[in-house]
Amino acid sequence: MRERCIHYWRLARLDHPVGWLLLLWPTLWALWIAGDGHPQPQIVLVFVLGVVTMRAAGCVINDYLDRDFDPHVARTRNRPLATGAVSPFEALILFAVLMTLSLGLVLTLNRETLVLAIAGGAIAVSYPLAKRFTYLPQVYLGLAFSWGIPMAFAAQDKSVGALAWSLVLANLLWTVAYDTMYAMADRPDDLKVGIKSSAILFGRFDLAINAVLQVLALVTLVLIGQYLGLNSWFYAGLAGAGATAFYQNRLCTERDRTQCLKAFLNNIWFGGFVFAGIVLAYIG
Repeated sequence: MRERCIHYWRLARLDHPVGWLLLLWPTLWALWIAGDGHPQPQIVLVFVLGVVTMRAAGCVINDYLDRDFDPHVARTRNRPLATGAVSPFEALILFAVLMTLSLGLVLTLNRETLVLAIAGGAIAVSYPLAKRFTYLPQVYLGLAFSWGIPMAFAAQDKSVGALAWSLVLANLLWTVAYDTMYAMADRPDDLKVGIKSSAILFGRFDLAINAVLQVLALVTLVLIGQYLGLNSWFYAGLAGAGATAFYQNRLCTERDRTQCLKAFLNNIWFGGFVFAGIVLAYIG
């Protein structure tokens, strides 16, 4: 039983916190902004737990749908479904359990948040199919990883208006950039098995486009900061995020698989710097 639990843990990617941190940071940005620097603690707790469970559910259904592709990709060939350590049926049961837990969490919030959560769940579940039909599945992932933003505003009885959707835009631009780095690591294998990605679409312009996306994300955040009247702490956080973006592009210069993956992982600091800037701006 202990061994099986370890396989389930790995299937849900709970041993890799990077994924849920990348989903958590923009959700926390929105919670702090929607809460004027003082979000309700119980709502924060629900969202943190919801991020972990929904991201885990997304990983499980992703591996279930990609179980015929993953054995042919160097980065994914040792995943529990790819190796046969977990059966497809077991994966579906685990997915159902995680989705039930996520639903239980969102039921503690208001109706508008519940409606948005149902839409977000549909986006998360369908995301793995995007790479079969479009060269921009990273945009779809960006939408999935941004959906906690309007939910955060709704949960605190704030209007899901231009401010919320501006945050969604900033996060979507950032997500497309970092997930393209991730796709750059897989590009040789993806070309062999027929999986589509932005890294394949961008080709030799991948670094330039990534840089533009990161700059646009930061510019959008600057405009949000000006609209909210945030102080210099916020811009210090953005400066830190900008420094990580520069570092990430340097890592990807040679398109080395290991370095591109390292650049992707470094994005937890980008999101963390932005969040730190928001928190300190409201404290200051």
